[in-house]
Amino acid sequence: MTAASSPIEISLDAAIVAVSGGNPQILVVSDPASELESLPFGPFDPARYRTMEMSLRVAVEARTALHMGYIEQLYTFGDRGRHKMPGDTGPHLVSVGYLALTRMDPERTAALSAAGVHWRDWYNYLPWEDWRQGRPILLDEVILPALRQWAEEAGGDAAGAARLSRRSRLKLAFGLDDFPFDEERVLERYELLYEAGLIEEAVADGRVWHTGLAARLGVPMRFDHRRIMATAIARLRGKLKYRPVVFELMPPEFTLTELQATVEAISGRHLHKQNFRRLVEGAELVEPTGGTMAATGGRPAALFRFRHQILEERPAPGLKVGGR
Repeated sequence: MTAASSPIEISLDAAIVAVSGGNPQILVVSDPASELESLPFGPFDPARYRTMEMSLRVAVEARTALHMGYIEQLYTFGDRGRHKMPGDTGPHLVSVGYLALTRMDPERTAALSAAGVHWRDWYNYLPWEDWRQGRPILLDEVILPALRQWAEEAGGDAAGAARLSRRSRLKLAFGLDDFPFDEERVLERYELLYEAGLIEEAVADGRVWHTGLAARLGVPMRFDHRRIMATAIARLRGKLKYRPVVFELMPPEFTLTELQATVEAISGRHLHKQNFRRLVEGAELVEPTGGTMAATGGRPAALFRFRHQILEERPAPGLKVGGR
């Protein structure tokens, strides 16, 4: 006899991103029943909504009154044990992750907080991804020593091959030896930390009893939502280079300094001011408005706007910053 299939539920999980004060923000939800925050999520009801994206937009806007501009599907997360339950019983939950971009509305912040919805700096959750002030100390003092030890502890019948595989993945993900650090490999870095049992989600999922570290690596989240966040950051960092998605995060008019701060916030990299401006000019993504903004301690800064004609002129307009 064939065993009965487990029932499946579909959840829609949204990594909603904005930038404020030169820092990348992600929308999270507090749950009174849990100490951990989550990404906004809800069930997909095909009887009410024709598409998953429509269902997601309605659910998020009803909860937050946020208008999501750019939105795209990321990945389907369906591994067993993602939503740890005693005995691993109940319907199997499959999550469809989305990346959504919006602009900050300071007037909505208080109302969001009252509803248990908050904007958080995404580097609170993945601190090793922020290179704007240089190489994070956390990498060399905590993360890499622990991962190197994990790589050498590989056992089993093919221990040698396993150690070699772990070393290779470590070099590629974190840019060791002759490999450059690639800011797009956010998910690979998170997955290594999870497999090595160095983050709290690995404890919650029963992979390890404790991380063995004196301090936790970033703020943990419910379920596997930090993994979904890592996927969203990786996708957005890649998109910057061949799509003008950064302008979904910008006001209609902005200075080049504000644009640079936004690109730095997303990419996690410090960019040389003059090089960035030459890059923007060469890409022909912006045009001057003729207006200026008063600058503190200096002359007024010119205001720019996104040049929409670029979408008709070039198939892949973007800002090719970073290691690739």
